[in-house]
Amino acid sequence: MKKIALLSILLVLLVGLDYASAQGCVTCTNVAAQLGQDSAIGLNKGIIYLAFMPLSITIGFSIYFYRRHQQEKNLIDPQDSL
Repeated sequence: MKKIALLSILLVLLVGLDYASAQGCVTCTNVAAQLGQDSAIGLNKGIIYLAFMPLSITIGFSIYFYRRHQQEKNLIDPQDSL
């Protein structure tokens, strides 16, 4: 139960930090509107490039903890079925 509470608090903090750090998006939108087609494509590719590493780390941790949870669940289930 403590794990669920801790994860809930962590999730709320991460969502709050994400909202606070996303305030610069208005500036990016205004600049991209003035750049032109080729520069806007380059800006979009740069954003994707910068987002790749944090997203891959998040996906990697999610897969690791999901598999770990499934292994623990499989170790417990055979004893419950007796």
